[in-house]
Amino acid sequence: MTTTTAGVLFILSLVVALVAVHKPFGDYLYRVVAGTRQSRVERGVYRLIGVDPSAGQTWGVYARAVLAFSAVSILFLYAFQRLQQHLWLSLGFDPVVPHGAWNTAVSFVTNTNWQWYSGESTMGHLVQMAGLAVQNFVSAAVGIAVAVALVRGFARSRTGELGNFWVDLTRITLRVLLPVSVLGALALMLGGVVQNLSAGTDVTTLTGGAQAITGGPVAGQEVIKELGTNGGGFYNANSAHPFENPTAWTNWLEIFLILLIPFSLPRVFGRMVGQNRQGYAVAAVMAVLAVASVALTNVFELTGHGTVPQAVGAALEGKEVRFDVSNSATFAAATTLTSTGAVNSFHDSYTAFGGMMPLVNMMLGEVAPGGVGAGLYGLLILAVITVFVAGLMVGRTPEYVGKKIGSREIKFASLYFLVTPALVLTGTAAAFATGNAVTALNTGPHGLSEVIYAFTSASNNNGSAFAGITVNTPWWNTALGLCMLLGRFLPIIFVLALAGSLARQAPTPASEGTLPTHRPLFVGMVVGVTVILVALTYLPALALGPLAEGL
Repeated sequence: MTTTTAGVLFILSLVVALVAVHKPFGDYLYRVVAGTRQSRVERGVYRLIGVDPSAGQTWGVYARAVLAFSAVSILFLYAFQRLQQHLWLSLGFDPVVPHGAWNTAVSFVTNTNWQWYSGESTMGHLVQMAGLAVQNFVSAAVGIAVAVALVRGFARSRTGELGNFWVDLTRITLRVLLPVSVLGALALMLGGVVQNLSAGTDVTTLTGGAQAITGGPVAGQEVIKELGTNGGGFYNANSAHPFENPTAWTNWLEIFLILLIPFSLPRVFGRMVGQNRQGYAVAAVMAVLAVASVALTNVFELTGHGTVPQAVGAALEGKEVRFDVSNSATFAAATTLTSTGAVNSFHDSYTAFGGMMPLVNMMLGEVAPGGVGAGLYGLLILAVITVFVAGLMVGRTPEYVGKKIGSREIKFASLYFLVTPALVLTGTAAAFATGNAVTALNTGPHGLSEVIYAFTSASNNNGSAFAGITVNTPWWNTALGLCMLLGRFLPIIFVLALAGSLARQAPTPASEGTLPTHRPLFVGMVVGVTVILVALTYLPALALGPLAEGL
């Protein structure tokens, strides 16, 4: 069997598995976020934090709850790192430097998990387990909760309430993330992943942060997700390390976990708005973009330009032979199409066009399928923009699933879309203007690509990197921390404001002039709008970076 054939079968098996779980797992997610019954554990949590689970929240209250929870989390995690030498299981490590502690605290609370350090030589076990691992779960739960709040905005009418953030956070963590993580941990241990106090199992790849907290005498854990400039995770080699990802089978399972929740959430959207076909249309947009990205990344790596890649038949440098080129390229596409950021190969070693694809995936807004929660609300924003453009073309007030998209709604959607490009391009310009854009290995187009990649990854809360650039400096840690912070919470505020505006509307009955948003035509329109918006925004930067290098 050739490498190409094996790679195609690997991708097809992932597609079949994701299609098979889309409906049952999506229905389970729907029951979690739409149900009213509270478990005994959940009631105990609500009493502990003083929350009335039956009380609804307006978008402003919901947003303040998200921001307050995240602010406290950042302060706690910062203090945890600065005081780690006094903590149990510190392993004798010194406190993390202030700018590094700031960057890491923001990184994990924003579900970015960008790491400027090597986990096994910087963080003690307690900080890893009780600090970073906890944020892997709750920061992912925040993203899902915000997505559910936006869907409630479409589903509800004549109300200002979007649900209760504390209830959503608790349910999603206890009923979804923890149970699936336990099952994932067991499966990966069967696949050969080691499990002890210093080397845990990759179980929360599905949360957009891959850190294990299950098994072992206390709680085996390992930060193995986003690749910072020194490598990501507990092991410096991230998901390329044989202790964390030993076989092609575990590699398949990690990719499946990365895509599981994001590809199932459109089912929740369809169920909550009472039109399953709307959920299928959203899933179809995600699938079209994802399949195109995976295919192009594989093609660019398997038929890479350059003397050495052409001589050996593919771009093998920086890749693990047990995964080969195709499965490494598929992992790279999956981890940047979502906000996961885990890597099993060195993205900086990819061919010019092959390395461009992970960059483009993030520039798309990570909506195919995107991060847990963030992918769904990002794609719904693009759907809103699409129906608005279509409405302008026919001279009719645009509507989406029974809600009118007026000036107020399109302003929130536009502001959402503009945040990330503004951060990426401003940050890149600032790096060059201040002399902080010097790369360790490369200059010219590739050096520019490394800088753009760093800011794109941070602003989109991804966490992977072109790791040839040195960013462990006060300037870089501060700048990237600001990008992660603003890139996470400004869009969330605009999403919740849009949800509040939609929830107050009365439903608009469909008529002969209503654009059908469940048909292939609309799917194609959303795909086109997504690609065109990215092309118009980032094309000059791409032309000076990976396109110039490749051509």
